[in-house]
Amino acid sequence: MVDFSEVLVPVEQEGTKAVVRNWLKQPGEIVAVDDPLVELETDKVTQEISAPAAGILDEIVMASGTDAAPGAVLCRIRLRPSNAGDDRVPDTPPLPHGESGNESGDRFSPAVRSAGEQYGIDPAEVVGTGRDGRVTRMDMDAAFARNQKLERDKTPSSAGIPTSPDPGTFTRDQITHRSHMVAHTPMRLSIARHMLDSATTAPHVTAIFEADFTAIIKHREKSKAAFAADGINLSYTAYIIAACVAAMRAVPEINSRWHDEHLEIFDDINIGVGLALGDKGLVVPVVRHVQDLSLAAIAARLQDLTNRGRAGGLTNADMRGGTFTISNHGVSGSLVAAPIIINQPQSAILGVGKMEKRVVVREVDGVDTIQIRSMAYVSLTIDHRALDAHQTNAWLTRFVETLEGWPA
Repeated sequence: MVDFSEVLVPVEQEGTKAVVRNWLKQPGEIVAVDDPLVELETDKVTQEISAPAAGILDEIVMASGTDAAPGAVLCRIRLRPSNAGDDRVPDTPPLPHGESGNESGDRFSPAVRSAGEQYGIDPAEVVGTGRDGRVTRMDMDAAFARNQKLERDKTPSSAGIPTSPDPGTFTRDQITHRSHMVAHTPMRLSIARHMLDSATTAPHVTAIFEADFTAIIKHREKSKAAFAADGINLSYTAYIIAACVAAMRAVPEINSRWHDEHLEIFDDINIGVGLALGDKGLVVPVVRHVQDLSLAAIAARLQDLTNRGRAGGLTNADMRGGTFTISNHGVSGSLVAAPIIINQPQSAILGVGKMEKRVVVREVDGVDTIQIRSMAYVSLTIDHRALDAHQTNAWLTRFVETLEGWPA
């Protein structure tokens, strides 16, 4: 009797939609425990699913591009008898939905090879961003988009040359717009659904304060060498997270979730930090239990999550359980962004704008003085079902006081 091991979609998806992206093994191939089998893509991460048992990949149940619900069967591994005396590979069964096998023996998945045929691009000439430098379908899509742009740039503009529509064709206007289509990635579609759901679920209200970062800058300049000696990059975001903790202690209702029957206030403060991945979208890794962490511990955890996020090494576990979110939109030059859409089902989100030197008035010994200080606008967007203006302003007041009063 032949035994099989089913490989399932992880259930820890937090409701996000997963899509089968690249198969790294094909039916008939021998697999060892923990061999990567397939890549799943969500709005948060691209995750490799590994073999839970050794054997032979017998059947691919979900083809590339298929929506993968949590707990669904991805494939089946035929377990090899313990007395198997050779490594012969059985005849390769057909792949689902007409996918072709990996005849060349390389590590290009069916989705990548299909894209290569569709786009006329050799995957071997594409720089891979997947695990261990593997080329993914998203890499092929990006390469195709770059080639299209190069072709458009080489083509002389036809602006000003009148064209006649085909007889019987109705046009909304007579202006011809040059354009091209870029297919949405599963991450972009999931982000879009999440943002729309939040905007239609919660009544968003935003309050904006101004924060003086001078004390933080002085402390960081004084301390960053000592932190670096321990391998820690002391970022401004670490200070912002620590200031959030102080503000949560003053107004714990901000660290909450709305329910129709009650407001759930969390004892643990788990802060997600938005991390932009360029054209690939946005992920929000979570620094957990920050109420128990020192500034050094916050900075170290933040550094680890940021490095793995940019390298594509985050897992779904790194994204789960957030109770509050920070959007540091100032890193890309924005002074103010409002409202910043709440990361549901949380009750609030902090926005931090660009830090810049401004002329401000400060009272010194009872006399108004003009000073140059490093300032930034900070905003708190709340779910008005759960919170009101007095809680919002009290939280921001304590947050700003913590930044501005940071001990030297």
